[in-house]
Amino acid sequence: MKQEVVTIKQTIIIPNATPKQVYDAYTDPEKHSEFTDSRATGKPHVGGKYSTWDGYIFGKYLALEDGKRVVQDWTTTDWEEGYPASKLELTFKAVPEGTEITMVHSNVPKVQASEVEQGWTEFYWNPLKEYFSVQ
Repeated sequence: MKQEVVTIKQTIIIPNATPKQVYDAYTDPEKHSEFTDSRATGKPHVGGKYSTWDGYIFGKYLALEDGKRVVQDWTTTDWEEGYPASKLELTFKAVPEGTEITMVHSNVPKVQASEVEQGWTEFYWNPLKEYFSVQ
């Protein structure tokens, strides 16, 4: 059986925050835990392992550019069996309103794509906006 995968692309604006602030919120386990209201662990360095959402999401860092870019391999505890980890790339760019995040999430099992796509908005983008609205 062929494993069908898709790429999810999203662009979001996080108001009232610099690229460095958003990058730090995503990569620093303590800040990540604060904005997601769930446990995050990890070491933000190339090859370092991480987990978020109380261990539901996990992987390792493949590339880091401070304040600019994060690349991770990314999977979940209910990942479709037989599929390799997906690849997540986030880039952060200053815009007049705050920070623009461009997300490219590739190699996502097609059967889970809708859930993953919705999860980014519900569990990451909306909480990040709220986190920086009260800073």
